[in-house]
Amino acid sequence: MALMNPKISPLSCYASTNPNNLPKFLVSKFHSTVASFSPSNTTKRSSPSKVYHPVSNYSTRFDHKISIKYLQELHIKKVKNILIANLDDPLKSLDMINNIQGLGIDLHFLHEIDQILHIVYKEFNQNKGCYGRDHREVALCFRLLRQAGHNVQESIFRNILDKKTGFKDDLENDVKGLIELYEASQLGVEGEEILDSLRECTFTRLNELCSGRGSHEEREIMNSLAQPRHKTLTRITSKRFISLIKIVGEEDNEWLQSLLLVAEIDSIMLKSLIQEEISQVFRWWRELGLDKELRKARNQPLKWHTWSLEILQDPCFSEQRLDLTKPISLVYIIDDIFDVYGELEELTIFTQVVERWDPEGLEKLPRYMKICFEALDTITKEISMKIYKSHGLNPTDSLRKSWASLCRAFLVEAKWFNSGYLPNCEEYMKNGVVSSGVHLVMLHVYYLLEEEMSTEKVELIESNPEIVSSAATILRLWDDLGSAKDENQDGIDGSYIECYLNEHNGSTVDEARTHVFQKISKAWKRLNKECLNPRPFSRVFSKACLNIARTVPLMYSYDEDQKLPGLNEYLKASNIKVPFDAL
Repeated sequence: MALMNPKISPLSCYASTNPNNLPKFLVSKFHSTVASFSPSNTTKRSSPSKVYHPVSNYSTRFDHKISIKYLQELHIKKVKNILIANLDDPLKSLDMINNIQGLGIDLHFLHEIDQILHIVYKEFNQNKGCYGRDHREVALCFRLLRQAGHNVQESIFRNILDKKTGFKDDLENDVKGLIELYEASQLGVEGEEILDSLRECTFTRLNELCSGRGSHEEREIMNSLAQPRHKTLTRITSKRFISLIKIVGEEDNEWLQSLLLVAEIDSIMLKSLIQEEISQVFRWWRELGLDKELRKARNQPLKWHTWSLEILQDPCFSEQRLDLTKPISLVYIIDDIFDVYGELEELTIFTQVVERWDPEGLEKLPRYMKICFEALDTITKEISMKIYKSHGLNPTDSLRKSWASLCRAFLVEAKWFNSGYLPNCEEYMKNGVVSSGVHLVMLHVYYLLEEEMSTEKVELIESNPEIVSSAATILRLWDDLGSAKDENQDGIDGSYIECYLNEHNGSTVDEARTHVFQKISKAWKRLNKECLNPRPFSRVFSKACLNIARTVPLMYSYDEDQKLPGLNEYLKASNIKVPFDAL
């Protein structure tokens, strides 16, 4: 989960049912606010069972008046006490931290986890961390430390690989050790040859070990290879993490019981919160009316809000997610206007209107372009006013410039395709990083988080820094990997694959795709580096940049029918219902 304000109780992030405490949204057409659970009277807790029981079973084991919040706080406190007790030997807590993060409930234990990992990092720097530890423990420690921003050196893996035979010792048959080493290798940065070799060797060996293994062990290997934890959304990995715990029979561990219960309560409460957000998003989109003006454009408010849900995962960011969904939706709509609807002359005028941010010239344009600019202007004003009231900084000019940059990038692509011009790879990517929309989205995220509002930081985020541009590169290249266009689109669109094939005569599509995957890997390494201490931005913003990169495969992995089976499965598993009045 994303990080939260430490002064706010985790469960208080869910809006109170007291109407006087509800957040007031400035963004137009979001009406009702988020309802949630509130504590009721409490009674003493029964003795814990030796086997984990779902929350749904607690009605028979607890007084009916006991609150779900109180139950969760009891188990959070139990786990915190264990973590604190292990401060003298922090390596004992690494498996517990791994489980906490795997279940996506680390927002409840941020302070304790930071304390432990800080101590472990100091020990590693003193060359004490690896002594007497097996390969799995060393790899787990490396991954947890790098995820927290600690720049642990790759040299701790120097003695694992043999140049001639591959792995040393008996590691080549140690499935758990190999998986953990593969997971650790995903946090590499450019120039780390040991981690590169480790990733290649573990990938090859784990593929070899898949055959002849038990079904759950084979599934664990394939899940890790296809969706390594560092590059995959927590809400996806947590479901398989829980399944694995139950398969291997670890749920009778008492502290693990507590973690499972905390995760289940989080899931129950978050589902209610998300469902209310979805209702508000659909209501806003319906009242905006752009779907009626643009019949061929994408009409996907659920998908657009899923971006916001994953970029800003902390329950406390409900209002920010609602705000963020609006510019995300307009990125998609304006993209469709340039790809599907507009004539080149109209698109040029529309871009000029956005650059000047002046409605003069709109009278020459179709009605749908006028409505789109009006929506763009309204959303930008409302978000800017909200930031100004809370921080005294007016981001209007900054946000307007980002929209102008996006439209210019869309216009460049429209001119290329209208004239039949195919750019070289470098030219395509320079423009494609902007047209991905990632910089515009992350600029909005920066302001909505209301952190580090200094002139220096504003100038840095406006310059499309490496932490943002690397995520944009990942999105652009993933999008171009699919030969199929997005759902329900008939317009023209370019592809890095086409540019590569044109620039490298004689190359095959498979060779071009391999090249694209290599570029995605390099972009991930640059993103990893930007998330190590000292970070250019806060940990919360850095996590948001990681999350937008992690969301990309969910949004751009098309099947032969030009659908997104991964996204559909994700939404189905989340049990999110489309509001009836929005259909």
